[in-house]
Amino acid sequence: MGSGRDRSGMASMSEDLMANIVGRLPAVSFAAAACVCKSWRRVCSQVLSRPKLASALSLNPSAHIALQEVVDKVLSEPIFPHFAIVHAGQGFSLAGALQYIGRKLGAQTPVIVSRDAGVIGIDVTTNEVKEVEWEDDSEDNVTEINRKHGIVLTVGFVPGLKVDCIPLVRLAEGPAMVDKFIMDIREYSTSISGCASPVGLILFGDGSADIKCVVEKLDSAMPVETAIVGDERGEFLYRSVNDWGNVHGSQECCTDAVALIFAKESIGEIRFHMALSDGVSKIGPRYKAVSVRTRDNHTWLTARREGREEVLDGESILNQIYDEMDDRIEYPELYIRVSKRRKHTTGAEKTKLITSLSFHALLRGDEEYLYLDGTSIKTGDYFQFYYTDPATALASGNKVSASLRSLNLGCNFKSSYQARAAAGNADKAEVLGGFMFACCGRGASFFGRPNVDCSPFVENFPGAPLAGMFCGGEIGCCSMSSEEQGSRRESSTRGCCHVYSTVYLVMWHAPAPAPAGTTLRG
Repeated sequence: MGSGRDRSGMASMSEDLMANIVGRLPAVSFAAAACVCKSWRRVCSQVLSRPKLASALSLNPSAHIALQEVVDKVLSEPIFPHFAIVHAGQGFSLAGALQYIGRKLGAQTPVIVSRDAGVIGIDVTTNEVKEVEWEDDSEDNVTEINRKHGIVLTVGFVPGLKVDCIPLVRLAEGPAMVDKFIMDIREYSTSISGCASPVGLILFGDGSADIKCVVEKLDSAMPVETAIVGDERGEFLYRSVNDWGNVHGSQECCTDAVALIFAKESIGEIRFHMALSDGVSKIGPRYKAVSVRTRDNHTWLTARREGREEVLDGESILNQIYDEMDDRIEYPELYIRVSKRRKHTTGAEKTKLITSLSFHALLRGDEEYLYLDGTSIKTGDYFQFYYTDPATALASGNKVSASLRSLNLGCNFKSSYQARAAAGNADKAEVLGGFMFACCGRGASFFGRPNVDCSPFVENFPGAPLAGMFCGGEIGCCSMSSEEQGSRRESSTRGCCHVYSTVYLVMWHAPAPAPAGTTLRG
């Protein structure tokens, strides 16, 4: 009899009161409440009716406790996990972190766990945004906390999208299966929405593989509306929706990269906005590659100065560049940016001629060659030198901040269901959160003060979830401005892999149609 009165009391509870109660539950209890009955499920669906990102950073020196802290934090509020991204330090086992987080989030949640040179996120202890860059193991002053500690976890609930992991597989002693990778992405997106291109993807490359050409081909195969960002060179493990999927360590094949794919499942308004902050300035004339050789993922070349006939060796080229610098720049770190015109085709499709720009680090020069990191440079390619420049990075960061300010759309971020309801923002655009991929050469040592890279996002969207990493190669596919293209200026010129840059990806939700002229991809 008493249980009957209890059921009657729960049944008579207003949905508003019910929503207020379940909206305060942690994610696990909230999920359990949604399974009680249809009416509870309806109320839970109303509470969590809009997309949501939850993110947390822990710097606890105990890897086990840090892992618990970030999981507990992101699951402290209602959320249905549709995907998870983890960036972790050397003190963490990637396999252990993947297994622990996968078990906490459920078997159907795709997860990518990665590691590179540092983490960016909102500290679970102070609730402040922190940039943590780990020092190189080879440095004498390296400390345990700088090398090993730090983990950031982001979990996303993205109704209207389907998310999964798709790997770039390379057979043993063979090339990466790039066409299959692109076709797998297209087939997955088509199976979800009928459209061959996803709305966005986050790519993680293996440090032992050179994936510049892969990213450029992927970019050429996707429409400009598809946002493509990520880390070119790091470590990663992943779990897809249907299985664990990893082939690292297999004798038959290995994984050179993995992409987290966001495909539109239904009519939805989750948008992706990418922005790029440069950190290099060009110097000297343009050159044209004459003799090009490759060995062990390095390129050796000679070149002609544009408009001249004399073939120059590496030492002669560098002497010209150092003369241009005229001791204005102390200990310059130099790169070349190569303009490449390549034919791209996927499967049986018609061949397309694509112009792209890519960076290669200068190693040295001698009386024979100029020595560069990476391959893919060909005879006839034009290139120009660039040097690292904090002033350029600051100016570029200000432009990014202005770009994000225009995206604000007049709606401040609200971190909870109650705050959104109280503010009456149900029909307004809302920034869900953001991801950052910053060069490991940037940070406090580059700018002379901390948290410069994250400031464009934090200043525009205070309180919004933010997660990122310092990495050895920033992926951000975008059209290049005319002044960056040199004398051969074409509207189709693209840049995909950058140096000394920070790539920002902002996810936002717009229930109403987006304003005319909104740019989704840089």
